[in-house]
Amino acid sequence: MSISPQSESILIREVWNDNLEEEFALIREIIDDFPCVGMDTEFPGTVTRPVGDFSTLPDYYYQTLKANVDSLKVIQVGLTFSDANGNLPTCRTDKFCVWQFNFKFNADEDVSARDAIELLRQSGIDFEKISEKGIDGYRFGELLMSSGVVMNDGVHWVTFHGAYDFGYLLKLLICDKLPETRAGFINLMNMYFPTVYDIKCLTKFCNDRQLVHDTVRGGLGWRNTIPGGLNKLAELLDVERTGTCHQAGSDSLLTSGTFMKLKELFFNGSIEKYAGVLFGVGDMNGQNAH
Repeated sequence: MSISPQSESILIREVWNDNLEEEFALIREIIDDFPCVGMDTEFPGTVTRPVGDFSTLPDYYYQTLKANVDSLKVIQVGLTFSDANGNLPTCRTDKFCVWQFNFKFNADEDVSARDAIELLRQSGIDFEKISEKGIDGYRFGELLMSSGVVMNDGVHWVTFHGAYDFGYLLKLLICDKLPETRAGFINLMNMYFPTVYDIKCLTKFCNDRQLVHDTVRGGLGWRNTIPGGLNKLAELLDVERTGTCHQAGSDSLLTSGTFMKLKELFFNGSIEKYAGVLFGVGDMNGQNAH
């Protein structure tokens, strides 16, 4: 499969509480051959800001993240598995597979930002079905722990502006509130997700190197013009969206495809030294953890 497959060749597998275990069984089968994980979450907005004095901007960012992730529930997690060349698994079907996990959430009772819920509703998320058939977060965390996807040095995680995404995944894995400090968060990240790429940070490295790619979009100049949003970046890179924006499965697939294209065009296929930097949180390789 090419980096940008045709939409009709892709199946976004909807996962609910009643098919969670069988879908994780498939993931356990394919993770060794498809160890690059594009990940996205949908969550009910942000509802609070921390108070107090903060020594650095990343510390303030983390405390804002923590306050919201601790207070809110994740609604969807999207996972796209690929190999180093962007090929996706088929799982013994005639379609390439992407997973969309739908979590139990009551839009009328659970804490949320109303504008975020309305946006997700307009994007096609069925809150009535999620309330009735959504996944239990503790169950998901247990199955993710035993899947081979986390705590695995051979698995590479890819997100776009992904600190909140990882915050919600960590909350599911540890079944607890996030650590009190950014350093504690970074330690957990390095434990559960040893290799992480944040495309929003990668685009900054592109800008810093002042790379120009003159073949995209018939001669578009890229010097210091890498766009800030995933949708715009994917459009400029000719990465096609499958599914609906603001649904986690579709967004994880777009994240994965955009990463592969960015790696090919700007990093000559070699991107390892740019791992471990998460937008907002900072460098997670050790020197800036404190």
